[in-house]
Order: sequence, then C-alpha cells, then structure tokens
Amino acid sequence: MKKPQSRRDFLRLSAAGALGAIVISQSGCGNASKPSKQAAQEPVDPKSFGLGLQLYTIRDAMAADVPGSLKKVSDYGYKYVELADYTEGKFYGYTPAEFKKLVNDLGMEIISSHTQVEGAGVTLESAKKMAEDHALIGAKYCIQPWIVEEMRTSIASYQRMAANWNEIGKIMKDQGLQFGYHNHNFEFATVEGKVPYFDVMLAELDKDLVIMELDMFWTNKAGHNPVDIFNKYPGRFPLYHLKDMYTQQPPFFEVIKDDIAPVGEGVINFKEIIAARDIAGMKYMIVEQDETRGDMFADIQKSITNLTTKILV
Repeated sequence: MKKPQSRRDFLRLSAAGALGAIVISQSGCGNASKPSKQAAQEPVDPKSFGLGLQLYTIRDAMAADVPGSLKKVSDYGYKYVELADYTEGKFYGYTPAEFKKLVNDLGMEIISSHTQVEGAGVTLESAKKMAEDHALIGAKYCIQPWIVEEMRTSIASYQRMAANWNEIGKIMKDQGLQFGYHNHNFEFATVEGKVPYFDVMLAELDKDLVIMELDMFWTNKAGHNPVDIFNKYPGRFPLYHLKDMYTQQPPFFEVIKDDIAPVGEGVINFKEIIAARDIAGMKYMIVEQDETRGDMFADIQKSITNLTTKILV
C-alpha cells in the first residue's frame, strides 16, 4: 500500500500532478437539473444529473484499492471522475488504456485531470507527452491545480507563469484538450498592489487557451462571491469546483482546510451559483472535498444526495 500523501507532495511527484473532482455535464445542469413530474414519481438515477467526483477527495482509498474505490463512486451515482494521479505516463499505476477501461466499465467517464506543469524540470516536451497521455485516456481538460509558494512572491513571477501556461494551452489544444487553472485563496491576496487572480490570470491568460476552474470554497474564503466574478468575466468558467464550508469567516489567504464541508451541509449558496451557470459558461460541475470530519465516502454520498434531491431540483 502506498503511503498517503499530502497535496503538495502529491503534486510534486512528476511533471504532471494531481486532479480529482466532481462534475455536472451541461445537459445535467441545463436540462436534467429539474426532472419531469413523471420522473419525480419514480426513483431518479443520480447518474442522470451528470455529476462527477474529484478523486483527490478519496486519495487514501485510491492508494489502497483503485477498482473498489471507483466502484463505490459509481454506485453512489457519479457519472464523471476528475483524476488526481498522473506519474510517468500512468494513472493510478495503470496505463491510459487500462484506466480508461476500468472507469468506463463502471458506467463512468473521465472528464478532467489535475496536471502540474509549473516547476523545475517541466519543459514543452514533457508537456507534449502529458497532453498525449491525457488524450489517450479521453480527458477533455488538464487543469493546473496549485502554485508552489516560491512562485507566488511577485507579479513578475505570476506573469511568467501566465505566459508559459498560454504556451502549454497551445500544446494541449493540438491534442484536443483544454488547459486550465484551479484556484485556491492565495491568488486573491494582494501582491505588489495587485491581485494576481484578476490582474494577471484573468487579464493575461488567453481565454481560448486557458480556462478557469473556480473553486467555490476557496473563492468564498478569500472574500469573493463567485457570481460577482462570473458577471465580471463571463464565459471564462466551464468547470465549477464544488465544496462547502461550515462557517462564513473573514477573508484569509492561508490554505487552511479545517472548515471544508460536504456540498449542501454548509453555508454556501449553491443554488445561486448554479443559476449563474450560463453567464459563467459552465459545462461541468466538479465536487471536491480535501478533508473530512468523519468518513469520506459517507461525505461524498451526502454531497451527491444533497445535489440531486435539494440543490438541483
């Protein structure tokens, strides 16, 4: 059994790091979010909502038992998975073809993968190999999920990353993939009088090459309403990352995870966020839960139950 890893260690494993998430397809959000009266009279298959899970959420279980963990995810009703383990051309120790078959045989699809492309040793050549492997597995998106602390110290550093990511976006696009970025809260902290998320990322990233996966928990913790961001930057957010928070706190910018809750068990207004899907440009909704106060499998079941019986209906 592999030793459980911290997110930072996990992301440093290779030129490509981690991703795991829950997703709602465009049809699930637009058309299937309100089942018909006839459908409401019968048990509704949760998979019909097109929800997916960020597999970083169950990273310890995946390290111990990949097939068994994926089966639980499928049994709960998740339709999509977002990956969180790409190392030396393999996903969770499987070749792209092997892992794709494992997921597909359970009635699920791979929608996305968190891939670490900034850091020492990453070249355009290694990014090309990363893109090729993710194309083989059938992913639509490769998402940069983290920025190491030493690269957050100046606006110039953020600008260099933005320029590099535009080049990575071109490589991904050549393979039929879309590159993107997943935020935390630190990108909203002021650096040299500017806010990197707004003044560099959304300003300098080519919207056709690099999309944004907005994490609702971290955005709220940084003191921002996601809907306000959607209205100011329409069409930039095809991926939602859903995680709830137990309490509304004053804004902070340290990556502190002790207030993360299953979707629908906290204070975030997900109905408002989902209602703004058209202006956001949302295509898939991705639920992730970094930590739990109880049992993680019970929590991901709570999230999909709340989404399919309370939030999306």
